Amino acid sequence: MSKKVAVVEDEAELASLIEYNLIRGGFQVNLMNGAGETLRELETWQPDLIVLDVMLPGQDGFDLCRQIRQTGKLARTPVIFLTARSDEVDRVLGLEIGGDDYMTKPFSPRELLARIKAHLRRQENDSAPEAALAMGPFRLDRAARRVFQGEREIELTSTEFKLLEFFLTHPGTAWSREQLLREVWGEQHFVTPRTVDVHIRRLREQIEEKPDEPGYLVTVRGFGYRFESR
Repeated sequence: MSKKVAVVEDEAELASLIEYNLIRGGFQVNLMNGAGETLRELETWQPDLIVLDVMLPGQDGFDLCRQIRQTGKLARTPVIFLTARSDEVDRVLGLEIGGDDYMTKPFSPRELLARIKAHLRRQENDSAPEAALAMGPFRLDRAARRVFQGEREIELTSTEFKLLEFFLTHPGTAWSREQLLREVWGEQHFVTPRTVDVHIRRLREQIEEKPDEPGYLVTVRGFGYRFESR
């Protein structure tokens, strides 16, 4: 069955262009203009990936992403932001609130299609592992894509899940940002080392008692990061 991609974009001409390319790429597409009950539409349709414009008529795309990340049915769905804002602060904000990728307008529809395929392929590969993974207080249910720290369930995005999974399977080893990009993000060469820092910070906020004084995801000064199993 073909994958479902929701496109939340209020520029009709651009939305139609994206829809055309995605349908040609073999995807089911649902166009939404961002007004009214967009979140409810997304929950009902349950897409495999969401392409989300930042500037929407009803609400800011960043706000909608925050709501998506708080919604059980959509919390782990990959989100790719589209925006005319190219400042680093906006890119970082998009990643910090749970976005998995960020494209600035104007962009190549072929590149967008390639990024969508990369995210979906990685998500598909990640769902295949055979068993749960346990390390210290952490337990990952790979089949259900659920994470527990002790008795508490942690809500992670697909990228955060993959990043934590990688660290749990490689405890005690120091990894540079470039190595983490290669191992966790794989073929997505369009992400930058700054992306790693943003996701590490988000992950620390979820798993560390004191994110500014991490005990699990520690910084290796001048190099990268290391996971301590304690």
